[in-house]
Amino acid sequence: MTENVLIVHWHDLGRYLGAYGHPDVSSPRLDRLAAEGILFTRAHATAPLCSPSRGSLFTGRYPQSNGLVGLAHHGWEYRSGVRTLPQILSESSWYSALFGMQHETSYPKRLGFDEFDVSNSYCDYVVDKASEWLRAWLRDSAENLAGQPFLLTAGFFETHRPYPRDRYEPADSADVDPPDYLPDTPEVRGDLAEFYGAIATADAAVGRLLDTLVQTGLDASTWVVFFTDHGPAFPRAKSTLYDAGTGIGMIIRPPANRATAPRVYDELFSGVDLVPTLLGLLGLNVPADVEGVSHAGALLAPDPQPEPVRDEVYTLKTYHDSFDPIRAIRTKEYSYIENYAARPLLDLPWDIQESPSGLAVAPFVRGPRPERELYDLRTDPTETNNLLTGDTGIDAGVDAIAADMAVRLHDWRQRTGDVVPSEFAGSRIALRYTETYLQIHHMTPSSRSAIAVDRGIEG
Repeated sequence: MTENVLIVHWHDLGRYLGAYGHPDVSSPRLDRLAAEGILFTRAHATAPLCSPSRGSLFTGRYPQSNGLVGLAHHGWEYRSGVRTLPQILSESSWYSALFGMQHETSYPKRLGFDEFDVSNSYCDYVVDKASEWLRAWLRDSAENLAGQPFLLTAGFFETHRPYPRDRYEPADSADVDPPDYLPDTPEVRGDLAEFYGAIATADAAVGRLLDTLVQTGLDASTWVVFFTDHGPAFPRAKSTLYDAGTGIGMIIRPPANRATAPRVYDELFSGVDLVPTLLGLLGLNVPADVEGVSHAGALLAPDPQPEPVRDEVYTLKTYHDSFDPIRAIRTKEYSYIENYAARPLLDLPWDIQESPSGLAVAPFVRGPRPERELYDLRTDPTETNNLLTGDTGIDAGVDAIAADMAVRLHDWRQRTGDVVPSEFAGSRIALRYTETYLQIHHMTPSSRSAIAVDRGIEG
């Protein structure tokens, strides 16, 4: 029996859901989805910013492989010949539709969807269009598309900054529990409360879409996949390679007809693994150019597997608002980061820099960033104690661990053709891409709008 796929993705959420141990967040519909499906606790984006992360999630290839190493609205695009999930599925007769957000290209026709409407990415518009599409699919399938499976993607602008109060009702700041990496001040609490308001609005919208899936009976044959692109737009999260920056929420719920028991999946999972995993769950072959690995066998096995699918995940950042080259390898026990250019402790993207939280940390993040960082995640899960700095020198055991992880990171970079430009070249490449993009589009595109025309995206 052929099965469908419904993908819902958000911006800048990280793992800020009740299902991930955030009782101060209101996310009842996604919490229920997690309770009904598979909750991924160690899923990581390949990059802590929108376009490179999404490029990996939809191609199964690292940014340096698919070409999307910077933001689409700064001019970066997939390399010629790179295939996306809808294009891969089309070869097996899947019909595909996209409503709302995508941040992989300024030319959505290149993504391979049979139909799309990216004009408005606010969750209410997207859910109305996607629900209407599901009901139409049910009506028309018997006549025109008997037996053809679908891929339906609903992309929300939420929970990207800003969080205007006329659109999102903030949570009570007194109930907010700030993370360890942010100062507990009224300004930060208020900022988080507005973020939580956007989460609640988007969560309710997901619920309406899931209700439509049930009402049409399509839940019986549809895999539901939820994920976000990277960490939240707060200092030391988005745009960093710490867990708060690359850790993502991900839930996969099997079709109701499968009667699969819910579970929590605690193994490491990379953004490049999503495409091969979905193909494996659908019983399809994985193309040879896909660099991720499939977790389908482990997810469908009745008992936990003795050997994990992967022992480490690799993450990177090259261009965000500027040139900031960083690479990292993460295991369950350690996180190792290499910084290739002299930068402050936190090089804040402008949307975070201008936020109440960004202003609150500004005096404390101007010092120099170390060239290498190593964190013991078993005793230091928030990555605050760099074991490669200190007055007493580096312990021999710590040095050996860092050396091993450095070699593994180097080997991965070689395998994937990862080239880090020099400071001179990288800074000018970033500037050239942005200037060329502005000349082509005759505008300054805004990542802070859910409306496609404001973002410089073709309809």
